[in-house]
Amino acid sequence: MAASLVPPPQFTEASFDSYRPDTDYPSQASVRDAVAAFVAAGPAAAPRRGLFGRRRPAAESAVRSGVYLDGGFGVGKTHLLAAAYHAEPGRKTFGTFIEYTALVGALGFQGTVDLLRGTSLVCIDEFELDDPGDTMVMTRLIKELSETGTRFAATSNTPPGALGEGRFAAQDFLREIQAMSDRFETLRIDGLDYRRRAVDESAAVVADVAASLPAGRVTLDDFDAVVAHLGSVHPSKYVALVEGLDAVGLTDAHPFADQTDALRWVALVDRLYDAQVRIVASGTPLDRVYPETMLSGGYRKKYLRAASRVVALSRPS
Repeated sequence: MAASLVPPPQFTEASFDSYRPDTDYPSQASVRDAVAAFVAAGPAAAPRRGLFGRRRPAAESAVRSGVYLDGGFGVGKTHLLAAAYHAEPGRKTFGTFIEYTALVGALGFQGTVDLLRGTSLVCIDEFELDDPGDTMVMTRLIKELSETGTRFAATSNTPPGALGEGRFAAQDFLREIQAMSDRFETLRIDGLDYRRRAVDESAAVVADVAASLPAGRVTLDDFDAVVAHLGSVHPSKYVALVEGLDAVGLTDAHPFADQTDALRWVALVDRLYDAQVRIVASGTPLDRVYPETMLSGGYRKKYLRAASRVVALSRPS
């Protein structure tokens, strides 16, 4: 299972040299250099342990064992994360947040720790905490692996101290969230969304989806049918739904009325984007399927990231 934790195909060749920082936003170049330096520095020694394997009291405080790229969507965070993965000479893994939580679901917490123990670098893309269970799992996982010398590199649209904000009773888990964020050096990266060619660009729609699908392995479904099917499949399985596809056709897309459906769609869009599967759709442009009531809530950044990605995936080739 660890062998499948690698960067998505479009980042197979990603490197720090191939990253093109926007000169209008100096933080892009400085963050690139900081991440490269973090990888080059190598792992720190694992905390010493006392008699009977107990950790010495002096080592009780959290050691900063990771970098956390905080920035908007489309500024190249995943590229830099993949570059860190490729530059790391030791054993490493790369996966989305949901892939790691799915790993815990499949192997159990201790099984996941055993699998990842000895990994020099764990890369976590799209770091999100949407429920208390994920908070506890990721806090424990990072803590356990950090104490054996594993380092972390993560990306998110939300600073680590604000993870979970507006989504669940985050105040009840502040200690756990703070303990996790204390282990990261937060690097803020600014910039514009490179996936949008113009400010007013929207996801392309067509009148006849079937006639507009490219050659290759494609699917054609009603938008509502796809959304309903997503509710019957765990999000960790979405990657299998899109595996090997060249394009997906969706008819009669329309705005969401249910937030649970909207979040499942976001998870599918992330997997489609990772696999670079083209989207051909009719109806409402897929970057406009989130009503204002949803965009003003705690999942706003997730919805905007998905909107950015469907704009890129729906462009005619």
